[in-house]
Amino acid sequence: MNLATENKILTDQEFQALSEDGSHYELINGEVVDMGNSGMEHGNITAYLCGVIELYARPKKLGVTCDSSTAFTFKSGNKRSPDISFVSKDRLLGLKRLPKGYFQGAPDLAVEVISPNNTFEELHQKIVEYFENNCRLVWVINPDEKSILIYHKPQPDKLLQVADNLDGEDILPGFTLPVTDLFMEWDF
Repeated sequence: MNLATENKILTDQEFQALSEDGSHYELINGEVVDMGNSGMEHGNITAYLCGVIELYARPKKLGVTCDSSTAFTFKSGNKRSPDISFVSKDRLLGLKRLPKGYFQGAPDLAVEVISPNNTFEELHQKIVEYFENNCRLVWVINPDEKSILIYHKPQPDKLLQVADNLDGEDILPGFTLPVTDLFMEWDF
């Protein structure tokens, strides 16, 4: 669902206030886009991976992990929100506290979990924008195929499957996670 924004440029405060209705928005080419809800499987994968990254990075003081409610302002003026983002400490030097508003530029690591309402075109455009704004690594998680595409540029470099390990590379040095951990079958 698009919200009309013709003839009006939203301030950061106005854009941030939109989420008070409980929805998740991005600003894309001047239009406010309601990103909708993604479902329980999507939410669990993102919560788990976000927590694992944060528990790894925080004690090592590698940087900051954020969830999908965090928007990043791009050169184009677009505000995008990865499902999970990580900004390395090098880009936060000198800050005593994180901005209450939006970070300028893309995170170092952006993670997208494919949900039923995603289109290939929309996801590809988002990835292109991440790299245009100095993102260094993107992970695209596909729950249906139990796989992860790894990007260092707008085209994927590698496909990981359940027998593989996810690697934090130079952004999260030493971080590894068995891909299968993201796609566990439940046996309650």
